[in-house]
Amino acid sequence: MKQLKLVLTFALATTLAPLFAAGAQQGGGRGEKRTHDIPAAQRPPAGMCRIWLDDVPAGQQPAPTDCATAVKNKPQNGRVIFGDDYVKKEEKGDKKAPPPFVKSFTKPESAPPPVRRP
Repeated sequence: MKQLKLVLTFALATTLAPLFAAGAQQGGGRGEKRTHDIPAAQRPPAGMCRIWLDDVPAGQQPAPTDCATAVKNKPQNGRVIFGDDYVKKEEKGDKKAPPPFVKSFTKPESAPPPVRRP
């Protein structure tokens, strides 16, 4: 009897799980990014954060502060905006050279191919 309950519970959970996952992905959740409505002049500098209150004009928002304080003091009707979130588009694609001690899987351009001996 216990095995039957276990099997039915598992079957019910596996059939309902996609419905709950689809509902969570439709928006309105905590992970939703709504940074597009924040003016560029009001964004916090890099390394700092700002509490952004919903339904408050941009000029009346709290001043930027350190991120630990902003996360700790975030009210129910607000969110924390991180200054590092706003990277310029040209900086996103830049690839930096690896440190000199990192070896690459590619062959150097000037090295001759190795000689194979039978």
